[in-house]
Amino acid sequence: MANKNTVQETFPVLGMSCASCAARIDKTLNHQPGVSKAAVNYASGMATVEYDRSQCSPEALQQAVQSAGYDLLIQQDKDILEEAEQAHDKKYRALKFRTTWAIILSVPIVIIGMFFMNMPYANLIMWVLSTPIVFWLGRSFFVSAWKQLKHGSANMDTLVANSTGIAYLFSLFNMFFPDFWLSRGIHPHVYFEAASVIIAFILLGRLLEEKAKGNTSSAIKKLMGLQPKTVNIITSSGEQKEISIEQIRPGDTILVKPGERIAVDGIVTEGTSYVDESMLSGEPVAVAKHKDTKVFAGTINQKGSFRFRAEKVGTDTLLAKIIHMVQDAQGSKAPVQQLVDKIAAIFVPVIIGIAVLSFVAWMLLDGESGFTHGLLALVAVLIIACPCALGLATPTAIMVGIGKGAERGILIKDAESLEIAKKIDTVVLDKTGTVTEGKPVVSELIWNNGADSAQSIFYSLEKLSEHPLAEAIVGYFKDSWFTEIEDFDSITGKGVKGRAQGKTYYAGNRKLLEEKGIAVSQSLADEAARLTAEAQTVIWFSDEENALAIAGITDRIKETSIVAVKELRSAGINVYMLTGDNEATAKEISRKAGIPHYKAGVLPQDKAAFVSQLQKEGKKVAMVGDGINDSAALAQADLSIAMGGGSDIAMDVAKMTIISSDLTKIPEALKLSKLTVRTIRQNLFWAFIYNLIGIPIAAGVLYPINGFLLNPMIAGAAMAFSSVSVVSNSLRLKRKKIQETNIPAGTSVAEQEESVTKQEKEEVKPITEKIMKKEFKVEGMTCNHCRMHVEKALNSIDGVKATVTLDPPVATVEFSGEEKPLKELQEVVTENAGDYTLKE
Repeated sequence: MANKNTVQETFPVLGMSCASCAARIDKTLNHQPGVSKAAVNYASGMATVEYDRSQCSPEALQQAVQSAGYDLLIQQDKDILEEAEQAHDKKYRALKFRTTWAIILSVPIVIIGMFFMNMPYANLIMWVLSTPIVFWLGRSFFVSAWKQLKHGSANMDTLVANSTGIAYLFSLFNMFFPDFWLSRGIHPHVYFEAASVIIAFILLGRLLEEKAKGNTSSAIKKLMGLQPKTVNIITSSGEQKEISIEQIRPGDTILVKPGERIAVDGIVTEGTSYVDESMLSGEPVAVAKHKDTKVFAGTINQKGSFRFRAEKVGTDTLLAKIIHMVQDAQGSKAPVQQLVDKIAAIFVPVIIGIAVLSFVAWMLLDGESGFTHGLLALVAVLIIACPCALGLATPTAIMVGIGKGAERGILIKDAESLEIAKKIDTVVLDKTGTVTEGKPVVSELIWNNGADSAQSIFYSLEKLSEHPLAEAIVGYFKDSWFTEIEDFDSITGKGVKGRAQGKTYYAGNRKLLEEKGIAVSQSLADEAARLTAEAQTVIWFSDEENALAIAGITDRIKETSIVAVKELRSAGINVYMLTGDNEATAKEISRKAGIPHYKAGVLPQDKAAFVSQLQKEGKKVAMVGDGINDSAALAQADLSIAMGGGSDIAMDVAKMTIISSDLTKIPEALKLSKLTVRTIRQNLFWAFIYNLIGIPIAAGVLYPINGFLLNPMIAGAAMAFSSVSVVSNSLRLKRKKIQETNIPAGTSVAEQEESVTKQEKEEVKPITEKIMKKEFKVEGMTCNHCRMHVEKALNSIDGVKATVTLDPPVATVEFSGEEKPLKELQEVVTENAGDYTLKE
């Protein structure tokens, strides 16, 4: 049971080379006194440990991991992620160097071994070239194998070290003492090329794996980078003072200048401006801020200046909560481990056992020739069972699959995402920048009775305006000319006005025109009603007497979105759309795109919670988004897909990125994943079948029947053939067609909308939930770790979404469906978090 001394921490792990290494560290950590739960994530290189501080410490954990042959970074400061990233980069650079030189040195060895074996000094040249490959470039395999041996275990490195080491030593013996074999009627072959090529191939596979894994800390670092380092506060005496963000306290008055990022959550006390909140809400239009409106950390102020009172600082800000959710989702254990490394833990000792058993059997059963035949059988088994084909099975298929995806504009981060993508049955789409283009544009401009002669005045007024929607009109009139405007004035919340050519002109909403008593024709009123019904924003333009024009502004559906949704639905995949936009806009976009389910007014944490709810229902969910606001949901989803035109953070969190932001690439990506995973499984099947057939023959099982004993050279050739067959099968992926749709050139969105059937449009409906919210006081919390434990415990309850704050110590709980009694909530908190008390 958790108590106040229980903490959960995440540590970077160094030295892992395969999933069996992660399993060993996992087992080591879980056996330490005071550790209640430990999980090692091989993909991210992180260990998450929950332990009792009174019985265990980070130093004790580090010592235990080091005794197992690995290392744990335990320094607790803000640079720990940076240190882990530097360690990863250092490892990658070293691996790249060793792989490059191993391949360069192996090429002449293979050429001599295959075509020029009888040339002068052929064996000596191959020996000289293979020695640095085996003992310098491939030294990590021997070091790792030795560490595993000291702890009574084995991994892929053990088999590589044994096969290459014995092949090298056997070849060395044959080169210096050929008479030993010649006197027995056997030609003393050397196998330097086998030892060299094995190491070169395995190093290449490791390099491809390291490149694919990526760095999980970069997304968190970029999220943290959204907060400024310093802010300007207004002291009680009215003076302006610059302080660090760590010094901000609730109640401080902060000054925000044009272009600055907002440091913490708060409420505006003075001034007006527009703030870009797209990184939180995902919506393209900047939000007007005036007295008593809320502002959030990480958002960007536009042209105006204002002051606000800090309300939530540190870990309580909305941005901090998003970071917290991304960390939780990314730190969870990978659902799919690499099959080859899992099997290696059994495969390696079995192969070594078979090789030794073969040698002993020959010694006992073959009299005078027992040693000779036994030694040949031992070497043949280790060489033919080399994990070269197994090591290449996954990376070659991934390399071809990822390359083919890149050709189609689909960037795939790792093999795990390919494995998961084939199981996806539900796709959740963000609206802005994903289904739509992500920026407001003028869809229609309607003039009243030929009043378009005033076009340049309309353009000039909006050119002077600071309103975000003005940019859409300016962009629409980009070829127009500027007319000098006098007495220009911005009317907060309504629009702008100015004089030109002796008249006063207005641009803004309908309320502005009504206040000024401006006449509106019935035709323009009808058109405005139509645009409003289509969830478009209407901007009015008038002179001092009559309305002259209306502009309908919308965030357009992308040309490929409608076809993509049809393709997904026809493949039997459920499609949902989430947006922070209003109900009318969400409904209209869903109706036009044929998306059957949508939810409006969704905050970032709500997106992640919705994805989590779908997963609890047993669905395999792909989340598609483009903004920072989507990052928590992307991290939560089984498969995360980012739009290339979106934020870097979304792309860092995502397992796949669609470079062109074209939704039709999603069906292609799902098909590509199925083809690639199928190829990997074929490769692994043939690699294992090859071993199942080849190993008994190499051991000499046919000798009693027909006198056949496999020569190690033939074993080496068979090993090479197995590798070639695996690579050839992977290359077949290049010829596979993955294009799911073919949109004719020039097809407009309107034409595509016609393809959405009446039935599909009628199916569109909002996602409704019965939500009840309650607040509970929490007694016993003393630090942020306490807060995290209570929050995690409450969120583990089905139908509950909770947010816990430390100051004040309050748990805000939302119930989807039936409200849970306080007694049930208290029991879960006590059992999973510790001695904390909830009170209504």
